[in-house]
Amino acid sequence: MSFYPNSPDAGRLLRHFEERRGEILSLTRRLCEIESPSGDGEGSAAAVRLLSEAAESLKVADSIERVPAPGGYGEHFVLRAFGNEAGEGARPLVLLGHTDTVHPRGTLASRTWREEDGRIHAPGVYDMKAACVVALEALAACRALGLTPRRPVVLLLTCDEESGSYSGRELVEREARRAECVLVLEPPAPGGRAKTARKGTGIFKLSVEGRAAHAGLEPEKGVSAVLELARQIERVHSLARTEVGTTVNVGTVKGGTHANVVPAEASAEIDVRFSTAEEARRLDEAIRGLTPFDTRARLGVGGGINRPPMERTPAVASLFQRAQGVAASLGIELGEASVGGASDGNFAAACGATVLDGLGIDGDGAHAEHEHIHADAVVRRAALLTALILSL
Repeated sequence: MSFYPNSPDAGRLLRHFEERRGEILSLTRRLCEIESPSGDGEGSAAAVRLLSEAAESLKVADSIERVPAPGGYGEHFVLRAFGNEAGEGARPLVLLGHTDTVHPRGTLASRTWREEDGRIHAPGVYDMKAACVVALEALAACRALGLTPRRPVVLLLTCDEESGSYSGRELVEREARRAECVLVLEPPAPGGRAKTARKGTGIFKLSVEGRAAHAGLEPEKGVSAVLELARQIERVHSLARTEVGTTVNVGTVKGGTHANVVPAEASAEIDVRFSTAEEARRLDEAIRGLTPFDTRARLGVGGGINRPPMERTPAVASLFQRAQGVAASLGIELGEASVGGASDGNFAAACGATVLDGLGIDGDGAHAEHEHIHADAVVRRAALLTALILSL
């Protein structure tokens, strides 16, 4: 399927979604009114149940799988479509997102769905429940308009992305290894820009074991864990290389018991962000290789690299250029951005998949009280996602 400026198919998509706008927002509201913070098994199951029912009603799925996360954490959602229509041996196109939010249960009581000044406010609407609904509607539009994708399509929505994707990662990697490319439904960068690179992330915990002593009577018998930690913090911060996008932040510090006691224990949490796999290895080796300034102190390092970087490879650049052309056919000027935050797209990229991120709905306020989407973005972003599905 080819899209070009003023093409009949581009116009049909825009008209279709304008006609469907009310239904899209109605389902989005219902999904937002199901509170599904990470780890809330009941809320997660309810969200997946609603999406499954909507998919059946829209007649878009070849199959739907609800995958329980361990420990009652929630349910992952895997929908497969167009497997029978696509060419034999065609590698799938994966649409990747998540149903969990950072907003705790009870948030909806004070932040109900509201529409004002062209904005739609609700917890999780921007990151990323509106995009989950639009993904279903994009598949439904293909069937309704008689437009068949060249590839099978997999819609994978994990339930634990916001808390690290500890069980969702396996599903993401499984589908990414099979995929021709992966389109990530995370919110776009400001201005509706797609995300062609994301930094990788890591969280380390540095612990120091010293020796307690009375700070006034016999301080020489003590080994200050807090002093050792302070020295290590300066060392850790020196690992940053802002010129290549590597940042290091010690975000929390704990230690000591009383002002008159030489502290025997102290710890710090360290956030690291990096743009390349080489930088990830350097940071990991450096932090795990820390040695004490005071040889009487003992250091311990826990945690590690959580998400690898999503790098702007030549394949990603080529995919973006194709997406840019498709967007132009719909009258959309699609820009690109590199961002510091990570997503499940990082895991997909690390498997060798070609990934384009930030294809959700324009808005602002992810994880914040003012979270919202732009009402006028729903139609154009739905048309863009559908046109990409048909073009790739």
